[in-house]
Amino acid sequence: MPQLILDTFNLEAAQRRLCTEALDHAGNIVGAAKLLGITRHAMKRRIIKLGITRTRPAQAPAPAPSLSASA
Repeated sequence: MPQLILDTFNLEAAQRRLCTEALDHAGNIVGAAKLLGITRHAMKRRIIKLGITRTRPAQAPAPAPSLSASA
C-alpha cells in the first residue's frame, strides 16, 4: 500500500485526500471503500459531503450485431 503524506492537519482535507487516493487506486467506490475499511454507502456519503467529483472512464461502444445470414 502506498504511503500518504499529508500537507496539513486539516481533517476535511485529509479525508478528501484519502478518499481520492483510494478511488484512484481501486478504480471504483466499492474497492475504495474496502481499502478504507468502510461501507460503500459511507464512501458515497463522504464523496457527496466532500464534493469529490470523478469522471467515469470512457467505455468503448459495444459492437453492432452482425446481420449476416447463415444458410
